[in-house]
Amino acid sequence: MGLIDYMVRANFRDEKAGRVVVFPGDRRGRGFVVKSAADESRIRSFLKMFFFAQLSVLLLGNFLANGWAHDLNYALGRPILHLYRAMGIAAGIYLVVVGVPYLLLWRSYKKAFLSFTSAQDEVLVSGPAPGHQTRILIASALIASGILFALALFFIVSHK
Repeated sequence: MGLIDYMVRANFRDEKAGRVVVFPGDRRGRGFVVKSAADESRIRSFLKMFFFAQLSVLLLGNFLANGWAHDLNYALGRPILHLYRAMGIAAGIYLVVVGVPYLLLWRSYKKAFLSFTSAQDEVLVSGPAPGHQTRILIASALIASGILFALALFFIVSHK
């Protein structure tokens, strides 16, 4: 679970006020002082569960939506002749299969992380947003994967 540990580590910092956790998706520049090692391990385990659930919803939902859209497009006829219809079907299925569970997960996360903090522990943090490098790394990997997928699709279609 190196990726999840890396994503969790990016949310903890050492500041002047002490060890600080910055929750992803929270207001920019706001962090919370972690009072003890036990609190830090509870927050770490919470963030690991959230990131695992987030990645699961996104990846597994993407595979499921892709498979369903593929099957539906071929059941309706030749999808290459109706590209916009195929893209609309794929986007609609993706929004239902991935969007709804992700929205529900995000709402429960926003409610749950407040139980680990209090207003008295809030501090201003300096530096870039937490996980900024992680987002750049993940975005680069997704762009590279998309380019490779597009090239593979081009070669498959052009050789038929």
